[in-house]
Amino acid sequence: QVQLVESGGGLVQAGGSLRLSCAASGRTSSSMYMGWFRQAPGKEREFVAAISYSGGVTSYADSVKGRFTISRDNAKNMVYLQMNSLNPEDAAVYYCAGRRGYISSRPDQYNYWGQGTQVTVSS
Repeated sequence: QVQLVESGGGLVQAGGSLRLSCAASGRTSSSMYMGWFRQAPGKEREFVAAISYSGGVTSYADSVKGRFTISRDNAKNMVYLQMNSLNPEDAAVYYCAGRRGYISSRPDQYNYWGQGTQVTVSS
């Protein structure tokens, strides 16, 4: 019943910025804690950022802290990931995910996933 669709990925130069968007639909989507994960070829899916329902609590991976910002607009059922100062290590498929209960950085604790959006960083 819950659907997540990511958008906003693309090709950027090192040092550039992108904003990813996640559109959530479904009856219970507004009650979920949301997160962003990424997966590069040959690597495990890793945590990027997460946010509580109200947006008052956020969590970030050390690798993106200070560069990425997660936010949400519950009136629009949207979640965003603002990515600044991108470097080639940030290149990956980025996934939006939803979880009921507690904010979490573990992908196995999320119940709903989008299809992913590709981010490529050139240098």
